[in-house]
Amino acid sequence: MRRGKRGYSSKPMSKQILRDSLAVRRILEVNLSELKDDVIAINRVTKVVKGGKNLSFSALVVVGDSRGHAGFGMGKAREVPMAIKKGIEQAKKNLIKLNLKGTSIPHQVLGRYGSAQVLLKPASEGTGVIAGGPVRKVMQVAGITNVLTKSLGTSNPHNVVKATFAALLSLKDVGHVAEMRSKTVDEISGRPPKEKAAASESN
Repeated sequence: MRRGKRGYSSKPMSKQILRDSLAVRRILEVNLSELKDDVIAINRVTKVVKGGKNLSFSALVVVGDSRGHAGFGMGKAREVPMAIKKGIEQAKKNLIKLNLKGTSIPHQVLGRYGSAQVLLKPASEGTGVIAGGPVRKVMQVAGITNVLTKSLGTSNPHNVVKATFAALLSLKDVGHVAEMRSKTVDEISGRPPKEKAAASESN
């Protein structure tokens, strides 16, 4: 299989596609008082102009209600508190509803954005969040408490967060998949029907 310049065989999610996905799946009815925010990264930006240098700050923030809703945003301002406030406001506009399975995710998924790749795997109860850096903060605000993750490629927090949300947007609900394929949930998950299972146990 032919590989591209970045080393993967499939095209990573572009900024426009990710933006469109967030806009389509935006959730409006969320209790804003239950939202929790967390700052992932703060960068100092210096712009050289004719009169000298202008110093500003950019903040990358994630918000969530720990019930399957999460979003991210970036704010820029001359002061750090104002940059964080703008990032929180933008993150609230980008809130999405995630297809979760209890305290974990329904299936394994790989998210890509730019040169960042984030692999998410479901985990059993009591495993905890096996993640570090930006991925851990996204999992915490989303309410995912049992998951295995691996960050591949670049460690840029902006690309890592976007790759994480690209993976979360790719999660599919088993009920929806079963309806699309005209099958039952047991057939999709590979479990035998209850009647056959009870008959096999009796024999």
